[in-house]
Amino acid sequence: MKKPETPPLFENLIGRVDPSKLMEIMNLRHEKPVFSDYLHWDQLRRYSPPPNFTSEEWWLAVKMPRMGAFKKIPLMGHDQKPFQFCVPELVIEKLHQIDCGSGATISIPAQITNPQTRDQYLIRSLMEEAITSSQLEGAATTREVAKELIRTGRQPRDKDERMIFNNFAAKQRIMELRNTPLSEDMVFEIHRLVTDQTLQNPNAAGRFRNSDERITIGNQEGDIFHDPPPASELPARLKLMCDFANGASPGYFIHPVIRAIILHFWLAYDHPFVDGNGRTARALFYWAILRNGYWLFEFISISTVLRKSAVKYGLSFLYTETDDNDLTYFIVAQTKVIVEAIQKLHDYINEKTLELNELETHLRGLDLFNHRQVDLIRHALKHPFQHYAIESHKMSHNIAYETARTDLLGLHSRGVLELRKKGRQTLFLVPKGLEKQIRKLGKEADKFVVGSD
Repeated sequence: MKKPETPPLFENLIGRVDPSKLMEIMNLRHEKPVFSDYLHWDQLRRYSPPPNFTSEEWWLAVKMPRMGAFKKIPLMGHDQKPFQFCVPELVIEKLHQIDCGSGATISIPAQITNPQTRDQYLIRSLMEEAITSSQLEGAATTREVAKELIRTGRQPRDKDERMIFNNFAAKQRIMELRNTPLSEDMVFEIHRLVTDQTLQNPNAAGRFRNSDERITIGNQEGDIFHDPPPASELPARLKLMCDFANGASPGYFIHPVIRAIILHFWLAYDHPFVDGNGRTARALFYWAILRNGYWLFEFISISTVLRKSAVKYGLSFLYTETDDNDLTYFIVAQTKVIVEAIQKLHDYINEKTLELNELETHLRGLDLFNHRQVDLIRHALKHPFQHYAIESHKMSHNIAYETARTDLLGLHSRGVLELRKKGRQTLFLVPKGLEKQIRKLGKEADKFVVGSD
């Protein structure tokens, strides 16, 4: 990744423009691609400007309406000027999609309201975020190994596994802290969680970097992209960040999603720790978004999307820092990521629902189960922790005890239910991998039919 070219200074551009041409320049705001996206100078200069205009004049047309809409926040840049942002139409559109797709008024997917399937989707999301957030920071563990690590709860074997294990724990803790105001101690606690046993100096966990621990961000060629603020400023800057996160500043309304995105940027910009800043920043984003009622983010992984567009993620930081501390670049990029992450969750739920519906249809076509057994399997697929008893099955279908017993034992013999004794009572439990077992039985039945021909 190369550092984007810094835009020409607005003051220099406006000073060179012929006043008689200024109105024509202002009218260029209607030309594409000026408002098809929130373009940085480094992007805009690669396009051919409109006839009779230079690229610099076109950039001036882009900057003027932005500058009139900027709002400032308490985060200060290297130039001792505050960071600022505006809310262009494409952000308003994304915010609306986020509100409709993850806020308090959305139609709640049944799989998430069902307490017996909810945890499956929650654990999946926690695993996805833990894995991909670690991969963004260089962890090389395979997804299969990472999932096995989390599911079994075994101790991590190396630093990469430890990063994933830590991220999983941190996201769980964030959900517990969602109603707690952000404080310095909470930020340190989250940092300790994400960096536990992964730092060269274990004492660096949960504390600011020292003045002799200089951190810069750059590429392998030696180009420095970001030089964070000096260690001496970090306590005051963190206090300002917590006030901002808790809504104490600034003195005007900021959409909760934008506030969460800015919090993500803020910690990453200040880089207060020797390592683990990106993971901590993303964890704080989740704290902020959950705190403001966007409950579906328990089930959403933004890092899954960020990992696939890591260069764009990095550029959104650089665009902001190289163009008048304009946070809008980062806000635009992150709202796109969030919308895509929400859509991925809905797509996954729809896909799983379709799979279950197809499986149920296939069940009805199999000559393996009677209609009562099919009804029970359908229920079991949607309630994976359900217990079934002979008496309850008898009552549900108004059948004789022996008929109910035969139904359940028949399901047990085919591996569809597990049999357990609880005192004198016989219980039938839904086994892990019920879907796979049903598909296996279906394939065996199909082979038998083909063989009979």
